[in-house]
Amino acid sequence: MSVTRKDVEKIAALAELAVDDQAAAELERQLTRIVDYFAQLGEVTDDAAAGDARAARLRRDEIGPDSLTRAPKDIAPAFHGGLFTVPRLGELDRGDDVP
Repeated sequence: MSVTRKDVEKIAALAELAVDDQAAAELERQLTRIVDYFAQLGEVTDDAAAGDARAARLRRDEIGPDSLTRAPKDIAPAFHGGLFTVPRLGELDRGDDVP
């Protein structure tokens, strides 16, 4: 698929950009390459959906616990009741919320 000069002018108008003839020609070339690349990606995903043997095999997404090498409480400067604790910011600590 090819992007035309009219397409570039329409996109520029929507984006409220002033584009001269030289820039429009370059944008036309670049946008055509981008659209062609997306068309290639579409072909790959269509092949994968159809079960093409050449398509990349992807792992199943499975929800499970994160395998951390150390527990969060071991790396946190302060940890209390299962939560990270951080010092108050001096500007915000006026004592108004203290009972």
